[in-house]
Amino acid sequence: MDRNRCLLIINPISGTFDKRGLEELVRRSLPSMEVELFKTLGHGDATVAASTAAKARYDTVIVAGGDGTVNEAAAALRGTDTKMGIIPCGSGNGLARHLGIPIDIKASIDIIIKNNVTQCDYGLVNELPFFCTFGLGFDAEVSHLFAEQKKRGFITYVKSVVQRLKDYHSDEYTIWADGKKITEKAFIVAVCNASQYGNNAYIAPNASLTDGLLDITVVHQGNPFTTALMGIELMTGRLDKNTLIHTLRVPSAVISRKQAGVAHVDGEPVTMGERMEISCQPGKINIYTNPDYAGFKPIITPVKSFFDDLNHALKRLTDKSLNNIEKEK
Repeated sequence: MDRNRCLLIINPISGTFDKRGLEELVRRSLPSMEVELFKTLGHGDATVAASTAAKARYDTVIVAGGDGTVNEAAAALRGTDTKMGIIPCGSGNGLARHLGIPIDIKASIDIIIKNNVTQCDYGLVNELPFFCTFGLGFDAEVSHLFAEQKKRGFITYVKSVVQRLKDYHSDEYTIWADGKKITEKAFIVAVCNASQYGNNAYIAPNASLTDGLLDITVVHQGNPFTTALMGIELMTGRLDKNTLIHTLRVPSAVISRKQAGVAHVDGEPVTMGERMEISCQPGKINIYTNPDYAGFKPIITPVKSFFDDLNHALKRLTDKSLNNIEKEK
């Protein structure tokens, strides 16, 4: 393993801000690493680049993008010795947020400098890897609608949620897990390796990336009042207390539905058949994580994250691009 070689993968179109200056910032911040740059042009590029780096025994692959780009790179790095660093540049950044990696660019690079590496789990659904969440139902429909929009970001996502909520109806799912068979009509079935979708929306507040288990959250459809309450609890990390929620924590499961349809893998829309075989793959990917992160605490962690995001957004109003940040340094 060449301990000095690092591949920096940048997705230029992820998120909502300009990434000019990022390469130079990484090079200056990591002087002990021989940093090479790769910019993605389309779907699958990050997988190819990360796979090439792992086969060449690069020490580190740093991914600057959203959960979709992280998923692509991580898919290639699982089961290898190459470590993955995350610079959150997407719309949701669910995996980074779960790991306590700051959304601030410089602070996220500092996490890599600290060199705290954790062997993390990932999930498989019909042999397709996911590192944050796999979902069926309403959230999958929203992911498909969101992917069709020209603009990205949290506001666009909220608009997609409201638009799809108008006419959505729950489907019936059968889940075989832990020796039991459960048939339920559900608004959402979310299989979670990490605790949140992104943007501090905690669909499985107690999920862990190091327990060898997946948290299956079954959400039942309620009336407008209970749905609104559920939305509040989703954002405060108390969703597991809601009476419309049924949670399973298992190493593997099989989920079936009456017909093929939409799904999402780490927020990226996919189409899947009637039967989905799901399993957790323990400790198969090495990720730079925050050694100072105290772990998730309901209400406290979401509130802190909200103000961190607000502060970051205010900085972006004055710093139009990373070049501006570099000039001030």
